[in-house]
Amino acid sequence: MNTTQTEALIAMVAVLGLFVLMVAPAVTGVLLDHRVERQIRRARAALVTEPPGRPAASRPEHGAASRRHARPA
Repeated sequence: MNTTQTEALIAMVAVLGLFVLMVAPAVTGVLLDHRVERQIRRARAALVTEPPGRPAASRPEHGAASRRHARPA
């Protein structure tokens, strides 16, 4: 291999390496989102029945903040 081919190979490897570094965070984010969505689907499927008492529509979501707002003076 002559120096021109060697330099071209080094440049190509560098470009591919930079491409991997740029794309890796996006790919890991997409995979994490899919994992979280799977966990949410499993959790919803695990809720077989609602507990007796208040109807589901009147109960706040788990972890939901209060809907009360400050009144003007």
